[in-house]
Amino acid sequence: MIPLRDTIQPKGFAFFNYFLIFVNALFFVFELRMGPKLEPFILRYGLVPAVWTNAALAKHLTFTDKLSQLVTCMFLHGGWMHVIGNLWCLSIFGKSLEGRIGHWRYLFLYLVSGLASGALELVTHWGSPIPTVGASGAIAGVMGAYFMVFPKARIVTLIPIFIFPWLVEIPAFIFLGFWFFTQLYSGIFSLGASIGQIAWWAHIGGFTAGIYLVRRMA
Repeated sequence: MIPLRDTIQPKGFAFFNYFLIFVNALFFVFELRMGPKLEPFILRYGLVPAVWTNAALAKHLTFTDKLSQLVTCMFLHGGWMHVIGNLWCLSIFGKSLEGRIGHWRYLFLYLVSGLASGALELVTHWGSPIPTVGASGAIAGVMGAYFMVFPKARIVTLIPIFIFPWLVEIPAFIFLGFWFFTQLYSGIFSLGASIGQIAWWAHIGGFTAGIYLVRRMA
């Protein structure tokens, strides 16, 4: 299922939502220009759980450096499809949410959800040497908050059936509830296995953090 847009009329200009899209895109352009320096850059600024357990990996990192990975990893991406998919979802769900809860609350929710998502990914994959990057945990927080604030909104969704595209409006609580269920299902079955390319637990952590934060803001 590919979300195309929602049916909420945004209130005002979603300044921080567009700013976050711009910053993430800018960092991705920076990554593209790094060439052979990209891999060590990702190992330094992506979220690498093993730096907390492997002294050899962390020999040049201070405690602050290791903590800072929870922030810096949110602005890095692993490829074109990764960044486009993330920023597309942020453009759909973020603008309506920012208009409803306010600019600074929205920025706070985005950043704290991103930190929560990274913390849960760190705990569930403790000791992994594979870096996690991407804004999807923070965006999952936006989606979790949207799930609470706009449950009856409708998400215009593209469902490809063989070669025939099918456009349908799905209530937000069904679309996002199903999305979260797939993340939880995949996350549970990923426990104990080697980490894959998708940070299921970062998504779970971000989504639940977004729900908690927006409820506290009410």
